[in-house]
Amino acid sequence: QVQLVESGGGLVQPGGSLRLSCAASGRIFSINVMAWYRQAPGKQRELVAAITSSGITNYADSVKGRSTISRDNAKNTVYLQMNSLKPEDTAVYYCNAGVRVWASTTRIYDYWGQGTQVTVSS
Repeated sequence: QVQLVESGGGLVQPGGSLRLSCAASGRIFSINVMAWYRQAPGKQRELVAAITSSGITNYADSVKGRSTISRDNAKNTVYLQMNSLKPEDTAVYYCNAGVRVWASTTRIYDYWGQGTQVTVSS
């Protein structure tokens, strides 16, 4: 019922910047928290940043001060601006959203995007 589509990943040199986008579509009544997670090879998926519908944000210590999460509620889209990228930021980045759908507005469903690769290398 709901699809999340990420874009904006790619190859960037250390110290560079990238902006990830994730657009949610489908029979959406409302979206609660939207977040970015990442998973590096051989590691567990970890939270990078999250934002509530009212704009309250939370960041992993590893990206705090270098990344900014934002969202456009009218477009059901969340963004992650990443600056001063490091090789250890290399991972597949996944978008996550807690969504109320029209078929069941009292329940929050958890949706994931397909992931976008971010590679930081010289």
